[in-house]
Amino acid sequence: MKVKEMTYVALFAAVMGALGLVPPIMLSFTPVPITLQTLGVLLAGGILGARLGGISMAVFLLLVAAGAPLLSGGRGGIGVFFGPSAGYLISYPLTALFIGYLLSRFKTLKLKNILLINLTVGIFLIYLLGIPVQAFMMNIPLSDAIKLSLVYIPGDVLKAMLASFLVFRLLKHPIINKQFSKSLETL
Repeated sequence: MKVKEMTYVALFAAVMGALGLVPPIMLSFTPVPITLQTLGVLLAGGILGARLGGISMAVFLLLVAAGAPLLSGGRGGIGVFFGPSAGYLISYPLTALFIGYLLSRFKTLKLKNILLINLTVGIFLIYLLGIPVQAFMMNIPLSDAIKLSLVYIPGDVLKAMLASFLVFRLLKHPIINKQFSKSLETL
């Protein structure tokens, strides 16, 4: 890995940490908070591409596992991977990887394509891994965990819309497009 690529990976791990500074919204009926860090996952996959986006999220999770309080609300340590939000966290690298890969398949990126990928693959993949682990850790039926997770959909749709707009605008910029066009082509 080149120094420039390592810098991009570190930068997006730092972006995730910065998004963790925004206090979480805790709900009384579920221990999984509403955070802005989903936005960072969508941005990493869209801007860095599959390989670097996935690596940046893995680096972020390794920092969290090492005890860095980078998750929203100042959470960190290996214990967060044994709680109700563990599946959501584990989905971060996979989601960034899949978003980057699918966006690289388009000849020209349009806002509607980015939004479609962020909504269908990005948010869906986070839920696909997060909800079953939440149900298991909370010892509730999967159907109840799905019902609990419905409250996250409006915010995640807004985050997907914002991430799509930012990715579209950033990748249209000539300097940024030149820097990141190669990373979108590689897996």
